[in-house]
Amino acid sequence: MLQSILTFNEHFVADREYEKYQTDKFPGKRIVVLSCMDTRLVELLPKAMDLRNGDFKHVKSAGAIVSHPFGSVMRSILVAIYELNADEVLVVGHYDCGMSAINPEAFLNKVIARGVQQETIDVLKNSGIHLDKWLRGFNDVTDSVKNSVDMIRNHPLITKDIPVHGLIIDPVTGKLDLVANGYEAR
Repeated sequence: MLQSILTFNEHFVADREYEKYQTDKFPGKRIVVLSCMDTRLVELLPKAMDLRNGDFKHVKSAGAIVSHPFGSVMRSILVAIYELNADEVLVVGHYDCGMSAINPEAFLNKVIARGVQQETIDVLKNSGIHLDKWLRGFNDVTDSVKNSVDMIRNHPLITKDIPVHGLIIDPVTGKLDLVANGYEAR
């Protein structure tokens, strides 16, 4: 796979295909979107939201979940706001999300089947790392989006003038359902 990518890239650069994607680092529509990393959303989500290259900062995490107020997802959102001039945040979850089916015990069994030793899992658990909580998905995408919106909206480094919206996209049709209107919450 790597060689295939590198070969394609040689032609991409030689044919100057990159020129149609050139923009600067500041989002033209001044928004940051947190979405799931689901492959169905790669092209669908921007098209369904009328967003093009250069319009927005795109942060992805499994399930569009902000799992920790001082984790890398939240840091990326803060950088988009304070360093890259985003004025609004949109959290976009989706129906039929794989994170709704994550079972921590079954997940760890897959980790062990791939070669990680049970002793490693035990050391992590005995070190105070709560793998069951960290690996847990969600039962309801609406609640999950609301939780991420609330975590962002109530973060001590987010000012009240930054609207934080919550939406759910249908990964088949692209239809967006509004879960949280950030303008109303201000």
